Amino acid sequence: MTQFANSERMVIFDADGTTIDAFHAIELAFLQHGMDIGDIDRFQKRRKLFKFLGGLREFPTNLRQQFGEQSRKRLLETLTDIYRKEACLYPGIAALLRTLLDRSDIRVGLVTRNVTNEPEQTLRCLFNRHDIDIDEFDYFACIPLKKDKAGYLKQARQSFAINPARTFACGDEYSDYLAAVGAAMHPFVVSYGFEDHSRLSKKFGVPEEIISSTPAELIDRLGHALDLKGTR
Repeated sequence: MTQFANSERMVIFDADGTTIDAFHAIELAFLQHGMDIGDIDRFQKRRKLFKFLGGLREFPTNLRQQFGEQSRKRLLETLTDIYRKEACLYPGIAALLRTLLDRSDIRVGLVTRNVTNEPEQTLRCLFNRHDIDIDEFDYFACIPLKKDKAGYLKQARQSFAINPARTFACGDEYSDYLAAVGAAMHPFVVSYGFEDHSRLSKKFGVPEEIISSTPAELIDRLGHALDLKGTR
């Protein structure tokens, strides 16, 4: 029988689309380069390959603007600048994180596939503007695009010897749901980020009971699961 050394709990958050309003940061960067990413409803329905090339309306112009290494470099520099100076956490998320970080019995992690220049420094700037120091997180990882996120989640909970039944992972894509399940963690999925409710539930079969349609709903669900108060 497996024994665990403590009764701590753990919750790990995905950054872009779950805690950070990534869509509007991307939208601003595209506009500054004469491109249009389209509205969020259509953005959420696109396959990964076309997320950042736009739909049928936007694709030709966006492709021309992104053609060439220098054009992509300038776009990335703009996106990095917007993330560091303007991008925001979703409403209520900063208060939720502050509440969790102040709890001695809950380990808090943050994982990201953020594609800006020096993503750790980018997120440090962004979270600092919300009075949160990323060094306060018990676990932080910048995950390469081709690496399996489940391994990082599993590593996080194992490093603190926490019972998998007392661990939670929050994300906004089907891949985040699979990663949580693969790491033996309870998944929380949101439909206000990179994939909408219909795509998550009907196309991929994510149980509707674990999908939050707004940041407020995620905060309520986590607050109830972790016995939190005053997070709204």
